[in-house]
Amino acid sequence: MSDFTSSFWSVYVAGLTIISIAACGLLLWFSGKAKAMTANDNTTGHVWDGDLREMNNPLPRWWVGLFIITIVFGAVYLYLYPGLGAFAGSTGWTSQAQYEKEVAKGNDEVAPLYAKFMAMPPEDVSKDAQAKAIGERLFMNNCSQCHGSDARGAKSFPNLTDKDWLHGGTPDKIAETLVNGRIGQMPPMAAAVGGADDVKNVAQYVLSLSGGPHDSVRANLGKAKFAVCAACHGADGKGNIALGAPNLTDDIWLHGYGEAAITNMVVNGKVNAMPAQAGKLTEAQIHVLTSYVWGLSNNATAKQ
Repeated sequence: MSDFTSSFWSVYVAGLTIISIAACGLLLWFSGKAKAMTANDNTTGHVWDGDLREMNNPLPRWWVGLFIITIVFGAVYLYLYPGLGAFAGSTGWTSQAQYEKEVAKGNDEVAPLYAKFMAMPPEDVSKDAQAKAIGERLFMNNCSQCHGSDARGAKSFPNLTDKDWLHGGTPDKIAETLVNGRIGQMPPMAAAVGGADDVKNVAQYVLSLSGGPHDSVRANLGKAKFAVCAACHGADGKGNIALGAPNLTDDIWLHGYGEAAITNMVVNGKVNAMPAQAGKLTEAQIHVLTSYVWGLSNNATAKQ
């Protein structure tokens, strides 16, 4: 592995590339200088199918010219741009810098349009047809991979259309989530709850909080043990927005429903991450995207 972190491979690739280009030039030069043994009729003596003879004609000049141009182009290109191992090229060009330049150019072109939306509150932006179209495209490009193209989420990925918000559903909170990201962490609690039987009892009590099918005897036994969970989820199980602790009474299950899913959560815990978007999106784009996401669960036209 040390070879891959040293300069050896850089030198190896650069050297092999230079030698290959030089070899092409030498091959062309030698092929032009070498004289094949030919008969008086300018044939090499090789005959196929009785009368098909190999001639000793020189390479066409246009072909030789193209070969030379290719070699020169390759040498010049590798001097100007990256290609020889770790050599950055004399122009200093990088794909990252090119990408950032193109993104900046695109942002400058749409700045007047975004300036209009920045002057509007999120509630108004969420109802503007043009802003909604832009917000939908931003969502598709940056959020749909996890939350789905319809924003209804999936297991472990929140539904953004149902008004159930772990950290609050105001435009300010949505923007905060987009800018900084979120880390949701449920620590393993089996040891604090007690034995395996106690964990099952707590799982049944949690099921009872949302009115789902449950074992009432086990649920009653698990109620006292739920005290260790109440520190985050509250004594009534309604959650805590400040901590991002889910409401356990609303029959919305982000990581799965049933005794097995709840038991697994208590035993193993869970870490969920929402990546920060501040490095990818501009302030104006986040404003429009915030408005779009807020509108999904608040506007009458939002998908139900």
